[in-house]
Amino acid sequence: MTARVLDGKKLAEEVRAEVRVGVDRFRAERGRPPGLDVVLVGEDPASVVYTRSKEKASNEVGIRGTLHVLPASTSEERLLTLLAELNADTTIDGILVQLPLPPGLDAQRVLDKVDPGKDVDGFHPINAGLLALGRHGALVACTPSGCMRLLALAEANLDGAEAVVVGRSNIVGRPMAQLLLRANATVTMAHSRTRDLPAVCRRADVLVAAVGKAEMIRGDWIKPGAVVIDVGMNRIPRADGKTRLVGDVAFDEAKEVAGVITPVPGGVGPMTIAMLLANTLEAARIRA
Repeated sequence: MTARVLDGKKLAEEVRAEVRVGVDRFRAERGRPPGLDVVLVGEDPASVVYTRSKEKASNEVGIRGTLHVLPASTSEERLLTLLAELNADTTIDGILVQLPLPPGLDAQRVLDKVDPGKDVDGFHPINAGLLALGRHGALVACTPSGCMRLLALAEANLDGAEAVVVGRSNIVGRPMAQLLLRANATVTMAHSRTRDLPAVCRRADVLVAAVGKAEMIRGDWIKPGAVVIDVGMNRIPRADGKTRLVGDVAFDEAKEVAGVITPVPGGVGPMTIAMLLANTLEAARIRA
């Protein structure tokens, strides 16, 4: 059998359309649009492109998107001063600090200084803690939220399902596991050091790959008919000297076994920015 391939681009457009309607309603009620401010320190080429795309996506749905670009030499004190100013600005509903930060800046210390109510990345300990406690009202990390929307598109029955999350990062793996638990799945959090990882993956009705290793998860690791969500974004060399983007799952192998699968690119990736926009609208509503 060949798996059904989920179209993350199309779903992301649907989410953006939902956000656009919500933004218009918010503007009519509050007399201003929701505001998202993105902070970029340094000139990492990939980060520059990504932050510009966030600014553009915000403006396209009616959110006031503003990008603050600081030199790589910026001191931690200066960065924290800017965050304090953004926290105090009542027209700003979401604040995002683009990672990675240049050497010499403590990322966790910086992220902890973002107002939890404006933490649209969902990285602040208060938001992470609320999610871990199973309490609603937290702003949830964008990529895991996008994965849950993709699972809904796949019509995955999570109630009692065995779910395996490969990867334990605070950005994807841990919040993903918490969201699956909230949906009543039985969750195993695995990682690169898990003993007999292929056997653990084969148990999964739902397999989420977020380990950051190109095509690590092979087709024979997958339970027939499973739903496979590939979060990985890895560049590997091509024969012509250029690179191509692949996920953590060996897609060509996996699609012959899985029931539903996300591609890379075009799967989880587009959903991350879409859910950032949704989080910004949600933060604006909560603050209002």
